[in-house]
Amino acid sequence: MNHVEKPESFDPEGLRRRLSESRGNASGPAAGGAEEKGVELNQLARQIAEQFRDDSYSPAMITGLLRLCEFGALLALGYFIHALYDGFEITVLYAAVLVGGAAVGVLLLQLADAYQVPALRSPLRMTPRILAAWAAAFASMSLVLFFFKTGDQYSRVWFAAWFATGAAYLVVERQVIAYAIRRWARNGTMERRAVIVGGGEPAKELIRSLEYQPENDIRICGIFDDRDERRSPSIIAGYPKLGNVAELVEFARLARIDMLIISLPLSAETRILSLLKKLWVLPVDIRLAAHARGLRFRPRSYSQIGAVPMLDIFDKPIADWDNVAKRIFDIFFSVVALVLLWPVLIGAAIAVKLSSPGPILFKQKRHGFNNEVIEVYKFRSMYTHLSDPSARAAVTKGDPRVTRVGRFLRKSSIDELPQLFNVLKGELSLVGPRPHAVEAQTHDRKYVDVVDSYFARHRVKPGVTGWAQINGWRGEIDHDDKIRFRTEFDLYYIENWSLWLDLKILFLTPFRLLNTENAY
Repeated sequence: MNHVEKPESFDPEGLRRRLSESRGNASGPAAGGAEEKGVELNQLARQIAEQFRDDSYSPAMITGLLRLCEFGALLALGYFIHALYDGFEITVLYAAVLVGGAAVGVLLLQLADAYQVPALRSPLRMTPRILAAWAAAFASMSLVLFFFKTGDQYSRVWFAAWFATGAAYLVVERQVIAYAIRRWARNGTMERRAVIVGGGEPAKELIRSLEYQPENDIRICGIFDDRDERRSPSIIAGYPKLGNVAELVEFARLARIDMLIISLPLSAETRILSLLKKLWVLPVDIRLAAHARGLRFRPRSYSQIGAVPMLDIFDKPIADWDNVAKRIFDIFFSVVALVLLWPVLIGAAIAVKLSSPGPILFKQKRHGFNNEVIEVYKFRSMYTHLSDPSARAAVTKGDPRVTRVGRFLRKSSIDELPQLFNVLKGELSLVGPRPHAVEAQTHDRKYVDVVDSYFARHRVKPGVTGWAQINGWRGEIDHDDKIRFRTEFDLYYIENWSLWLDLKILFLTPFRLLNTENAY
């Protein structure tokens, strides 16, 4: 295969840079705010979106779980054989070999590409490679035991039995996994749901190229294109055109879409940039098809779907195992916070109840992940008859609607503590962009009308605290620049997320709460 230079007219890094420069400076209605502009899907698009409302599991999640299961199973097999042969008590040396052997076995299977989806679909073809990896793991263990002169401390019968049962387990288990993967692929449990952006002949060639890959995990859910029937027919390669790009934003939010594939010539950089300004607010992978005939890139320039090359424009933030790690982080620290702060929660609840008539908790509709509306819990800080669930009128300094107890709760942010239960429910994260009320506004303008990239905050779960809050952007939003800066800090967090950053924000939050200048 001959590799040629990327054409000078196309620069994916330049596209991202230009998009980043334009998003913070633009004002006016957000391109991603389909709901705010009243975009309605046609009946066919809505019916198809409803079919994909159930979550699917990406191949990365499935193969990751398989690694964990095989590690645990190989470890358990070794211990079970030891228990039958020598009893349930186990020495440190045996435990080290069990853990190390299972880990090395999984590592060598990984190096043998035994966790690739095509390999999982073809267990018979992969059996020699799987057995070779497991044998290499035992050869490695034998070599280590020989050099450390500890081989005489282990039973050779146990060692051989573990090898034989482990090999038999891997062969049989891979047959079961192959059956399961074929079934999951048929019923939609394991797939990546994709939408083609752009129609005409390029889209047709792309679809044919994807369909030619029998083992790819992509399910095409439809096509969206702004062009009329003359340039973009209503049916392309058997798939319907469901609407224009503005409708695509609404469709992707209703369905559980994983990927948008832009099928446009690489020379159409201006048009691609225009599309990205509308689409990057969605929590999806965005890829640019690079399947043009006669055009080849260096291997590091693109990713592959089967044999179809794709240029990576945007990746879904905090996806797959990162999402699992963040969820574990949220649950652990939320439980710790509730254990430590339960006296504060009970004291605040009693104070709210005694201070004025009405409920202890106040529930407010706010934007959550992917623009979904969630109900966020807070301790009630206003008089019930003066409360404003819509948050159209922001709380100001000395606001008469706020009770005396409520004023203290708001300044100390104790009123936010019930949101720990939102975290446990999975609606919020401990750390993330703060959720704003659905009707929140500044100077009679909704935030989406002030900041062009506002809805991009919703590509991840909102949080109880966030990067913007510990950097001083907390409290009342009474000026357009405040929501602009808050959004920029939120986008920085999304693009630079790590568990260490979450831990840093969580640690700094109590100290930054001491600054109550903008908290009313």
